Amino acid sequence: MLKFLKHFNIYFTPRMLLLLTLGFSSGMPLALSGATLSAWLVHDGVDIANIGLFALLGIPYALKFIWAPFLDRFVPPFLGRRRGWMIILQLSTIILVLILSDLEPALSLMAVATTTFLLAFFSASLDVVLDAYRTEVLSESERGAGSAVWIMGYRLAIIVGGAFALVLSEAMSWGDIYKLMALLMGIGCVATLCCQEPTDKNGEKYKPPQNIEEALFLPFRDFLARKGFWEIIIFVTIYKVGDICAAQMTTPYILRHIGFSYSELGYVYKGLGMFATIIGTFIGGALLTRWKLQTALLYFGILQGISTISFIILEYTGRNLAALMLVIGVENITGGMGTAAYIALLMGLCNTRFTATQYALLSSLMALTRHIAGAPTGYIVGFIGWEWFFIFCALLSLPGIVMLRRFNIWGKKCVEGA
Repeated sequence: MLKFLKHFNIYFTPRMLLLLTLGFSSGMPLALSGATLSAWLVHDGVDIANIGLFALLGIPYALKFIWAPFLDRFVPPFLGRRRGWMIILQLSTIILVLILSDLEPALSLMAVATTTFLLAFFSASLDVVLDAYRTEVLSESERGAGSAVWIMGYRLAIIVGGAFALVLSEAMSWGDIYKLMALLMGIGCVATLCCQEPTDKNGEKYKPPQNIEEALFLPFRDFLARKGFWEIIIFVTIYKVGDICAAQMTTPYILRHIGFSYSELGYVYKGLGMFATIIGTFIGGALLTRWKLQTALLYFGILQGISTISFIILEYTGRNLAALMLVIGVENITGGMGTAAYIALLMGLCNTRFTATQYALLSSLMALTRHIAGAPTGYIVGFIGWEWFFIFCALLSLPGIVMLRRFNIWGKKCVEGA
C-alpha cells in the first residue's frame, strides 16, 4: 500500500500546482459564457428561444483548430511563444468578463451576445495555447499526473464559476458576481508569470514554424505522414464513445425512468459525481507513472465499459439513494481514470513543433464525437429499452480496446516523445 501511495508524490511539486491554477484559468471562461450566463438571462427575463440561440455562440470551441496555426507561428514580443499568448489571452478574457458585468441582458441583449461570442473566441484560443503549454512542459512520465491535475483545476473552475456563482446570486447582483469571477481569473495571470517557457530535452526553446505556409500546412502534413494515421483518427474518435452515449441519457434515465428528484440528482450526480471524477483522475494519473500508456488505456477502457453496465443495477433497486451513489461514484471514478489516460495520449501524439495546431485538431475530433454520437441516443433507448441501451453503450467500448493491439504502430510517438 505504501509503495502505491509513493506514486502520488508526483502531485506535490511546484509544476503541478501551476498546472492546477492554469487548468482553473482554462475552465472559468467556459462556465461564465455557458450555463451561468443562461441563469443570468433567465433571471433578467430573456425569452427562452433567445436563450437557446446563445448555445451557437460557443462554436469557437469546436473550430479552434482553424486559427491554432497562427498561435503556433507568431511569437509575442514578451514572455515567449506560449507564455506571451497565455497572458494576452487571459487578460482579454478578464476584460470581456468585466464588460459583461456592466451589461444588462434585458436591455442590451445584442451587446451581451457579441461580448459572449468574443469571450468564447478568446477562451477557445486560450485553451489552444494552454493545451500546447501543458503538452510541451510535461515529460512522458508526468503526462498522466499533469492531466489529472489539469482536470481538477478545470472542474474546480466549473464549480466556482457555475454552482458557487448560482449560490452567490441569492445575495449579490449578477454584475457583481461577474466582477468577482474576473478577479479570481487573475490567478491564472500570476501562474503564467511564475512558470517557465517550455524547452526540449536539451534545454532549448521549441522553434516555431518559420512562415505562415509552414504553420498552416506542415502540422497536418506531419500528422498525415505518420504510419497508421487513420488508426489514430479512429481511435481518438471512438475510445470514449460508449461513455459519451451513456452520459447523454444518464439524466433522463435517473429522473424520468427511475424517478429520483432533481435535488437528489443534483447532490449525487453533480456533487458526488464531480468529486468522484477528480478522485478518478488522480488515481489514473498516479497509475500512469507506473504503467505503460497502452496498458492504462486498456484497463481503464474495460473499467469504463463495466461502469456503464452498472447502471442496470438501478433497474432492480429502483429509487434507492445508496444504489445511485454507488453507480454514479463508480461511473465517474472510472471515467476520470479514462480521461487522464486519454489526455496523456493526445499530448503524446503531438509534434512539439506544432503542438497548438495538432492538439487542437485531436481535441476537435473528440468534440465532434460528443456532438454526433449523443444525438441518436434517445431513439436508441426507445427502440431497445434502457437495459439493452447500457449494454449497447458498454459494447461500444470494445472496438477501441481491440485497436490497442496496434498501439505499438500508431502510438509509437507517445512512447518515444516528439
